[in-house]
Amino acid sequence: MAKRFLIVRFSSIGDIVLTTPVLRCIKKASPDARITYVTKKAYASILQNNPHIDEVLQLEDSFSALRQELENRQFDYLIDLHNNIRSRRLLRGIPGSYHPFPKLNLEKWLLVNFKINRLPDTHIVNRYLSTVASMGIHYDGEGMDYFIPESTLLPDSFPAEPYVAIALGGQHATKRMPQSKVSELLNQLHCPVVLLGGKEDAEMGDALIHQYQSNELHNLAGKLSLDQSALACKRAAALLTHDTGMMHIAAALDTPIGSVWGNTVPEFGMYPFFAEHSTAAKKSMVFEVKGLNCRPCSKIGYEKCPKGHFKCMLLQDTAAMAAFLNRLWAEGK
Repeated sequence: MAKRFLIVRFSSIGDIVLTTPVLRCIKKASPDARITYVTKKAYASILQNNPHIDEVLQLEDSFSALRQELENRQFDYLIDLHNNIRSRRLLRGIPGSYHPFPKLNLEKWLLVNFKINRLPDTHIVNRYLSTVASMGIHYDGEGMDYFIPESTLLPDSFPAEPYVAIALGGQHATKRMPQSKVSELLNQLHCPVVLLGGKEDAEMGDALIHQYQSNELHNLAGKLSLDQSALACKRAAALLTHDTGMMHIAAALDTPIGSVWGNTVPEFGMYPFFAEHSTAAKKSMVFEVKGLNCRPCSKIGYEKCPKGHFKCMLLQDTAAMAAFLNRLWAEGK
């Protein structure tokens, strides 16, 4: 009889993309397995095109309605890839073998508050996969998945390849370079640039367009769907991005990444995760300001620097970023 898996990860974009190897590896180990994935309504579209998922259930306004729906189902395995109070409450009492992923909150707390690193030297993808290892399910080396619908098109005005992309966004301000640093970077680029981001990033993009008034700079922040932004990343010679969801989407699409780290650090285990055969992985770079005794100041981020100096972004080496982007653009010509 086919095994039935319930996967829970409520949010967010990057975290959901990071769980995709678990889904693929379950299906590889048990092709007839049935996978139901529970996530918030806002993120369900990320999973709708994933062929490894049989059903997506959405958490909307009624938590109790979703729980009642699950109580009426039968699952062999409950895979809690969120492992917070809400996910545990959702799954409490639901029949099935419960498997939570290790969050390592104590280890993160020690790193943030005392700069003591007790975190394992392993990516969070491997920690997600550890939740199903006891079932004989193991990583296949194929990286993460992001499936762009074939119907996805970019605007007619989109620049011809090659170009580089810069993702302006980040969930918190301390994860993002301020406009002055992005401007400093743009001054050193010699290639077409596409600015990506959500509606909240459109104002900065417009300001940069007004400042430079160049046919080589294109602001698409707030103007593309998530799938369109993913397609723009896939076609880019390289992507410069903060520690955000677009970084993980680009890694899934095997785009070379320049990852920019502010108040968070790669040691949290959420740096770009590429397939073992990836060519983009060898071209990618990490940009961070080493030696600051205040980093990391949070495992998530703040709306302003707690110390007031914001050195983790203001001291970023934009010349090195520009050299990275210019080089990969030239290689793509």
